Amino acid sequence: MSTSVDGLVSGLSTSSVISQLMQVEAAPQTRLKSKVSTAQTAVTSYQSVNTKLSALKTAAEDIGKLATWRSVKPTSSSATVTATATGGTNTASGTTIFNVGALAGNQINTAKVAKEGDITAATTIEFTVGGTPKTVTLGENKTAQGVADAINAAGIGVKAVLVTTGGNENILQFSGAKTGAAAAFSIDSGLDSLNLVEVAQAKDARLDIGGGEGMAGGYSVTSNTNTFTTLMPGVSITVSKLESDVTISAEPDVSGMAAKMQALVDAVNGTLTEVATQTAYDAATKKGSPLTGDFMVRNMSQAILSKISLGLSYENPAYDATTNPGADKIINTTLAKLGVELSRSGQLTFNTSTFKAKYAEDPSAFQAAAIAFGDQMRGLSVDQSKNVTSVITGRKNEIDNLNSQIDNWDLRLEARKSALQKKYSDLEVSLGKMKEQSSWLAGQLSGL
Repeated sequence: MSTSVDGLVSGLSTSSVISQLMQVEAAPQTRLKSKVSTAQTAVTSYQSVNTKLSALKTAAEDIGKLATWRSVKPTSSSATVTATATGGTNTASGTTIFNVGALAGNQINTAKVAKEGDITAATTIEFTVGGTPKTVTLGENKTAQGVADAINAAGIGVKAVLVTTGGNENILQFSGAKTGAAAAFSIDSGLDSLNLVEVAQAKDARLDIGGGEGMAGGYSVTSNTNTFTTLMPGVSITVSKLESDVTISAEPDVSGMAAKMQALVDAVNGTLTEVATQTAYDAATKKGSPLTGDFMVRNMSQAILSKISLGLSYENPAYDATTNPGADKIINTTLAKLGVELSRSGQLTFNTSTFKAKYAEDPSAFQAAAIAFGDQMRGLSVDQSKNVTSVITGRKNEIDNLNSQIDNWDLRLEARKSALQKKYSDLEVSLGKMKEQSSWLAGQLSGL
C-alpha cells in the first residue's frame, strides 16, 4: 500500500495537496450522488402520493361493498341480553321477541378423595366425550393430583381440578371444557373406586319464540353457547340470564353508511392535499417541492376534480324492459344526491343530514348511486396508482444505475489516490537524493 511522505524534504503539505486534488477528481462522483439524493427524495414523494391513492381505493371499495349497504344496527330491550351486528350481506331489518328459557352449561362431576395416597390402580382412564371415546394414560403418580394432571395434559375436552376443602377429604372435580349438550362426557373405567356424582348437566341455551315449541306457532332455538347467530340474519345475540319478553330490533345502519361516505370524501381530499403539497411552488422564496413541475402528478388533481364535476352515470335499479320499460335505463345525476359537493377551494364537503334524508327517500336508488360513486373513485385511484407506480419503478432503476456508477468511481478514485500518494512519495525521495548530492558537491568544492 502506497503512503505519502508529508513534506519531509520539500516542506509541502502533500496530504493536503492530494486531498484537494482528489476533491477535483471526485467531482463527477459527487454529481452522481447528488442525482441519487434528488431521485430518492422524488421517490419518497411519489410513494406518499401513492399511499393516499391506496387509502382512496380502500375507501371507495368500502362504499362499493353490498355489506356496507346491508349493515344493520341492533338494539336490545334488556340489559342482560346484548345484540351486535356481525356484518356480511345476509342481513335483514326487523324485530323479534323471545323468552330466555335456558342458559348453556357445562357438565360437572365430583368425587370425594383421600388427601393422600393413590386413588386408582389403573394405568388408563377411559372417557366418552361428546360421543367419542378418549383415553388418558396415567403415570406413576396416581394420587388425586397426579390423576388431575394427567387428564389436563391429555387435552380430551375434560378438565380436572383438586379442591382442598380443609376437612378429612378433598374434592376431585371434572368439568367439561365446553358448554352444550353435545359436550357431555362419561367416565367409563379407571376410576371405578370413586363415587362420582353429576352436580351440573351439560345443556344448551334456549330461546323460546311465541311461547316455545308447545304453543301454536311457537318455536325454540338452541345453541351450545349463550350466543345465538341464526335467530336474526346479521345479528349475534348473547344472553346471560333467564328472562321473558326480550325485544331485539335491527334497523339499517344509516349512520355507519354515512361514516363510510365521509371516509371516502376524506380520502379524496387527502389525495388532493398530498398532490398540492408535493407539487407546490413558493414564488416568494422561489423554492419548489420535490415534484414541482411533474405533469403526471399535477394532472392527477385535474383528473380527480374533472371526474367529480361530471357527476354520476349509473344503471337505474328500477328499470326493467318488461315490467317497467318507461323508466330511464341510465340515470345521470350529481353528487349532491349523496350529500357530497365540490367547494370553491377544490375540496369535497359532505353533509350527513342530506345523506340520511336522501337515503330515506329511496334506499335502493340511493345505494345504486353511492356504489356508482365508489366504483368511479376506485377506478380512478387504480389508474393513477398504476402511473405513479410505473414512475417509481423507473426512478428506482435509475437510482440503481447511478449507485453502480458511484461504486465504479470508488474504485477509480482509490486507484487515483494511490497513484498520487506514490507520485509525491517518489518526489520526496528524489528531492532527498538531490539534497544529498548537493551537500556532497558543496563539501567537495569547499575542500578545494
